[in-house]
Amino acid sequence: MTVYRIPEDEFIFPDPRRADESGLLGVGGDLRPERLLLGYASGIFPWYSDDQPILWFSPDPRFALDPAHLHLGRSIKRTLKKTALRVTMDTAFEAVISACKTTPRPGQKGTWITADMFAAYCELHHLGYAHSVEVWSGETLVGGLYGVSLGGLFSGESMFSHVSDASKIGLVWLIGQLQEWGFGLVDAQVHTDTLARFGAVELCRDEYLRTISELVKRPSRVGLWSFDEGFDPIL
Repeated sequence: MTVYRIPEDEFIFPDPRRADESGLLGVGGDLRPERLLLGYASGIFPWYSDDQPILWFSPDPRFALDPAHLHLGRSIKRTLKKTALRVTMDTAFEAVISACKTTPRPGQKGTWITADMFAAYCELHHLGYAHSVEVWSGETLVGGLYGVSLGGLFSGESMFSHVSDASKIGLVWLIGQLQEWGFGLVDAQVHTDTLARFGAVELCRDEYLRTISELVKRPSRVGLWSFDEGFDPIL
């Protein structure tokens, strides 16, 4: 497979089906909002480190969850019922992405959230396309996640947890609200055990691309998000 050079002077990507076995499709370009949104609409996302150029991926298979098929086991239901943690949306986006960048992860050195990535997703947030979920213990941020919304697709980017189950609680609240709003898919990009427990499955790239091609045509929910009044993810 050929790895394509992404031009900086026009917003185009090659067919994502041309990605190599690792999912790598192209190199170069930039992280302007127009390019990022085109990438997500095309099933392509950036993923690289500080010592690399911008790399664009479209893995096969893709790991994703239909919010209507969210599975809550007894353990997480008990946690949701008894927790004193508070969950919000879009009240501390920069703090969430910063915590995702700096929180150590087992078996992982460094972070893919470079300074340019940080700035790019903060700009997407200001434009109303990137969103965060915050989990609080009192006034202390203890967990959260962020991602990009386009039409009926939510593409998760990263999550963090500083206390037990904080990110899981935030994720359940988000997916439950996305179900209420009629979203058709939450993209986790690659396999995670947490999403698997909640019902995420592997989709071949062709099926994933067919699915999102319809979802991204829906009107986007642009702007700051908040949970619906009275929303409860376990009701």
